[in-house]
Amino acid sequence: MLELRPNCECCNKDLPPASAEATICSFECTFCQHCANHVLGNICPNCFGNLVQRPIRPEAALAQYPASQTRIIKKAQSNRC
Repeated sequence: MLELRPNCECCNKDLPPASAEATICSFECTFCQHCANHVLGNICPNCFGNLVQRPIRPEAALAQYPASQTRIIKKAQSNRC
């Protein structure tokens, strides 16, 4: 089950469960499309895997399987997050 993290780990932008702007890697590191495309070159700075659009969990499933509320923010490292 995906955590559906609530924010971009780079810029801290809110990314609610229904956001089509959220991207993730295979470890669920989460970034907004702007940071993924323009800051990170679609490569996760944590695991170096590719970033893809995060699936949207249907509203009905969120009641039973809620999104994470834990915010993760990475310290800036030169031009990367």
